[in-house]
This record gives sequence, structure tokens and C-alpha cells, in this order.
Amino acid sequence: MIDAETLKKLKPGTRVKVHEKQGFFEGIVLARKHGTEPGATFTVRAKLADIGVEKVYPIYSPNIKKLEILTTPKRRVRRAKLYYLRNLPEKKIRQKLGV
Repeated sequence: MIDAETLKKLKPGTRVKVHEKQGFFEGIVLARKHGTEPGATFTVRAKLADIGVEKVYPIYSPNIKKLEILTTPKRRVRRAKLYYLRNLPEKKIRQKLGV
């Protein structure tokens, strides 16, 4: 379960580490949908073996043991959904987010 303080910090552009029952998944939050209602989700994208992988997590999922926020973007993110990051290389993503 994710606590309220972490939910406030969970925004697009944030690098997170999601601890699941089986291992963990680390990446950048691309989108957060539906606020805090029961069907709310967030999308995390990572590159594994040079292949982009995205996972969509329900916020109230019992499979999430812990959510760690690793870094927040240094620059202001001006979009609610960062789907354009899918087509950019890692270096450009770091420059855009100011990481």
C-alpha cells in the first residue's frame, strides 16, 4: 500500500522504484491517471536490455509492497503525460527533465 505522502510526490517525470511481491521495477513515471479514486493508475517506463518496457500499476494494488521515490525532475514538467519520452534516447530524457 502506498502512503498519502508518497502519493503527493508521485508525478510525471519522477524516477521511482516499485517494490512488488516478486522483485522490483525501476523507471520514470510517464503518466498518472484518475487522481486518487479507486481505479487510479500510474505508468512506469524503463529500458531493459535496450528494449523499452512499460508497466501500468493500480495505485491501490495489494501487489505493491513499497514505492520509493528516487529523484524528482529539476526542471518544471509542463505536461501531464510524458509519452513523448518514448521516442527519445536516455541522454535527451535526462536533459529535458534536468536529472
